Amino acid sequence: MRTAIRAVLAALTLTLSLTACSGGDGRGTEIMVTTNILGDLTKAIVGTAAEVTVLMPPDADPHQFALTAQQAAGLERAGLVVHNGLGLEEGVGRAVTAAADAGVPTLAVGEHVDPINYRAIEDAATADPHFWTDPVRVRRAVEVIRDEVVDRIDGIDAAAVRANADHYLGELDRLTTWMSERFAAIAPEKRKLVTNHHVFGYLAQRFDFDVIGAVIPSGTTLASPSATDLAGLADTIRAAGVNAVFADSSQPDKLARVLAEQVGLHVKVIALHTESLTEPGGGAGTYLDMMRANTDAIVRGLTAPNP
Repeated sequence: MRTAIRAVLAALTLTLSLTACSGGDGRGTEIMVTTNILGDLTKAIVGTAAEVTVLMPPDADPHQFALTAQQAAGLERAGLVVHNGLGLEEGVGRAVTAAADAGVPTLAVGEHVDPINYRAIEDAATADPHFWTDPVRVRRAVEVIRDEVVDRIDGIDAAAVRANADHYLGELDRLTTWMSERFAAIAPEKRKLVTNHHVFGYLAQRFDFDVIGAVIPSGTTLASPSATDLAGLADTIRAAGVNAVFADSSQPDKLARVLAEQVGLHVKVIALHTESLTEPGGGAGTYLDMMRANTDAIVRGLTAPNP
């Protein structure tokens, strides 16, 4: 009899434990985030109010990283899935869709920040997913994530989440002002960017830059440039008098160096952190660190005298 009672009590304890770890509708309370940039934002907003798991490792490429079978299964047990959307996470999209089909709330942040289309490339009618290069749009992203977390995660401390978000919004306002002041050092005729691929459309729109071309003429690193692409961009660089090419620090800069050799003008290749955060201490351990480092690098590259 006592054995039977103990068994019943154990089963009841397990049931209560599982209920406490999930929402009222049976969903979990864990927030799973696809990219590490969005992961950094979400952690700043949520703080200790809920568990946040970031799927994309540091120094990875959001276009190319893929989930393990265990991670994909975990998405379907999450309380909320936060992803960039707009076609960025090319290796994760199916898993996010499967989670949504299983009833998990999903948030495609990019769809809520007034996305723009690519310009001057073949897929110019396609939305550009790289909104985080504009801190004002990131401000909107923080508000969207905050509201979704409060609405979707049962039992969360909403006041704490809102306070965390307010603090971070202040950080973003200060970042935007600082970037504007730093970029003021670049003469208008020098505000021309050439990058590994098209990733700075939002920054260009916000801070009055002109993206004159990319080594990979696409919005994804999965594409490859042709000899004609490189020759055409070399001609554009010659005409514009550009003396710096900005290459993503998480990608080999071989293509940028090939382009520099074709241009024949001793074009500098300057590393930027464009699509991924680094490990702590790696120069872009947080979103705020990444934007400050990139701003300094762009100013340094475009204000240096021609060699």
